[in-house]
Amino acid sequence: MALILYKWLMVLFMPWNIAEKPLHPFYVSVTEVVHQPSTGNLEVVCKIFTDDFEHTLRMANPGVKVDLLKREMQEQMKPYIESYINKHLKITANGRLVTLQFAGFEQEEEGIVSYFESAPLRNVQQVHVWCNLLYEYKKEQMNLFHITVNGTRKSFKLNHPEVEKTVSF
Repeated sequence: MALILYKWLMVLFMPWNIAEKPLHPFYVSVTEVVHQPSTGNLEVVCKIFTDDFEHTLRMANPGVKVDLLKREMQEQMKPYIESYINKHLKITANGRLVTLQFAGFEQEEEGIVSYFESAPLRNVQQVHVWCNLLYEYKKEQMNLFHITVNGTRKSFKLNHPEVEKTVSF
C-alpha cells in the first residue's frame, strides 16, 4: 500500500510541463461487448480518454470545433462520435457484419463513454472484431476488449498495428 501511495505522490509532484508532456502516460480504449440473452441485442460500450478522442476527432474533421465536455455542444458532437467509431470499429457475429446504432455518449471520469446497440442476433457463437480506434493519433495506442456471450466473458487487446481478433463461444 505504501509503495502504491509513493508512486502516486511521485507522479503528482513531478515537474511537468503540461504543454510538452501528455496528460496520461498510456493510450488505451476499453470496449465492452455484451450479447443480451433477453433481447438478443449486442450492447457495445466504448470508453476513450477525452483528450485523445478530442484530438483524434479534430484530426478527422478539420475545421470543426470539437469539445466533448461542454453541455451545449453535446448534440453537435454526436454525429462525429458516431461516424468515427462506426468507421474504426467493426464487429462481425457468426460471419455477418453487425450494424451498430449509436445510442449516445457521456463523460465518465477522464473518458468519453459511447453507447451502441445492434438489432437482435440469435445463437452468437463467434465474434470477430476489427478495430483501429485512435491508431492515427498514437502508435502506442492499445484497444482492450471484453466480450460476453451466454455469460462467458473473453478478453483481449489489440496493440497498434494489430487490428483484428476472433473469439469463439
